[in-house]
Parts: sequence; C-alpha cells; structure tokens
Amino acid sequence: MKLSIVATLYQSAPYIAEFHQRAGAAARQLVGDNYEIVLVNDGSPDSSLDLAVQISEYDGHVVVVDLSRNFGHHKAMMTGLAHAVGERVFLIDSDLEEDPEWLLQFEMQMNDEASDVVFGVQSVRKGGLFEQVTGNLFYRIFRLLTGIAQPDNILTARLMTRRYVEALLLHREREINIGGLWLLTGFKQCQRNVLKRSSSRTTYTFSRKFSHLVNAVTSFSSLPLVFTFYSGLCISISALAYIVYLSVGYMSGSSPPDGYTSIIASIWLFSGLIIFFIGIQGIYISKLFSEVKQRPYTIVRHLYKKGTKERGEDDA
Repeated sequence: MKLSIVATLYQSAPYIAEFHQRAGAAARQLVGDNYEIVLVNDGSPDSSLDLAVQISEYDGHVVVVDLSRNFGHHKAMMTGLAHAVGERVFLIDSDLEEDPEWLLQFEMQMNDEASDVVFGVQSVRKGGLFEQVTGNLFYRIFRLLTGIAQPDNILTARLMTRRYVEALLLHREREINIGGLWLLTGFKQCQRNVLKRSSSRTTYTFSRKFSHLVNAVTSFSSLPLVFTFYSGLCISISALAYIVYLSVGYMSGSSPPDGYTSIIASIWLFSGLIIFFIGIQGIYISKLFSEVKQRPYTIVRHLYKKGTKERGEDDA
C-alpha cells in the first residue's frame, strides 16, 4: 500500500461525503488506486459512523475503525495511525477546515527536502481576538516549560513516512499529547504555511484548552515540580529572615507591629501555596497511577471494510 489517509470522526456527519470524495481524488492523483482511507469514529454522537460504514460498503479503499466510546482526539489519531499500512501516511481532520488537496503539495515538499514529515502551520490563526491570544499564550507557555520547540499554530495535517509513523507508535503512554510526541519522535521535519478554513464551530472551550495545556506541560516536563521546590525554599528563607528581624527587634526593645488582618492574609497566602504545590504533585502522581495500570488508551469495537464487520482488538 503506497498511501494511507487517516482522519477521525466526531460530529463529522455534514462533511464525510465531501471529505471522502476530495481525499480519494487527491490520493488517486498521487498514487493511482493504491491507497486507503482510514476513518476512526471517536464515539461520535451523530450519524458519522453510519455514513462512514455506508461509504465503506461500496468503496473498498475505506476502512472504518469504530471505537467503543469517545476517547479523545489525540488517542483516536494514534489508533488510526496504528491501523494505517501505507508507505506514506497523511493525517488530517475530516471537517474540511484542512484541505485534502494539501496532500499533493506536502508530497512535493517531502521529496524536494528529503524529509520524513511535512506538517501544516496556519499562516494566520483562525478565530477572534480571544482565540488568537489564548492560542499564542499556550504555545509560549508550552515551549517555556517543556523546552520543546513546537511551532505556533501547528495543525493536524501532516504527511509522514512509514518509518516515522512506526517510531511515533513506539510511544506507549496512556495520557497522550500528540503535539509533543510529533516533535519528540525526531527525524527531519519541515513545515508548510497553509490557510485553515472555518467550516465548523470549535469544540475546544477555554476550560478544555486549559486542561490541554496542563496535560501537555506535565506530560513532557518536570519543571513544575522543580518550581515547587525552589518556591518552598524561597518562602522558607524569607520566613527565616523575618523571624531573625523580629528577634532582633524584640531584643533591641522595639515592639513588632501587630495586625490581625496581616496574620490572616499570610495564613491564606501560604495555605493556598501549599495546596497549589500539593495539587501539582497530585497531577504527576495521577499520571503515574494511570500509566502503572497499563489500561489500553483506546478500545476498538468493530472494524468495517468492504461490507464486512470484524470485531476489533484493544489498542494497548
């Protein structure tokens, strides 16, 4: 198999037919009939699965991987990559905000630069001021705390070689942040500036973005734990210095200042810091708890291809 196109489905019913038509046309233009389209249904609540299965019944190029429930976008993408068999693997969202025709441009750049990955980056980030500010803030904080040079406004769309995909799948953690794994896997990677369209309303709320940031940072960096150590050290040194100051003042005969409000404020401040630091450690402990259990990060309920229905296996 020369080419695999991998996409996830979640509330994708309005786009599946056009995505299938455009992706298939781009694939045929590049490799003729030697391709597959792997669609991963990530527990979509709409009719995405039914529509995808109908397409697979008349188009033998289409493989539908039906997950047993919603596991999340990143885990669904990794599952799709695990089922892809092509020498080239084109990962892309199915909502048509990323053009399937980019495949041809990505392949040309991959050949010209002899790279293992060509990925898309938004020339101009879509969305309003809030979307742009929070997006830029995410990438700055991620780079600062992890040391991973992830480009701003990176997209899902990427063309990868078989050896890169196999190396990417060697990462077996359960709490996946695929954006960091893309870069952590290495190989020669090249970016291409593209224009992302706005065909659907984003499902990423501010709370989900913040949760994604916390998961991304704690997945690739222990710096928050180091920060808690040095913060505690600074607080202890400050408290010790203040105790020395009060002791000197008491022995010199001057009365230290009284203040119920300042005492309560100090208690609240340090209590909050203690809880905050314990919370950071709790996040890391929870990740260890999840990894130690070795649960599969997705479970495939059925695999649909050429009108047949096969029972899937757990993706450990």
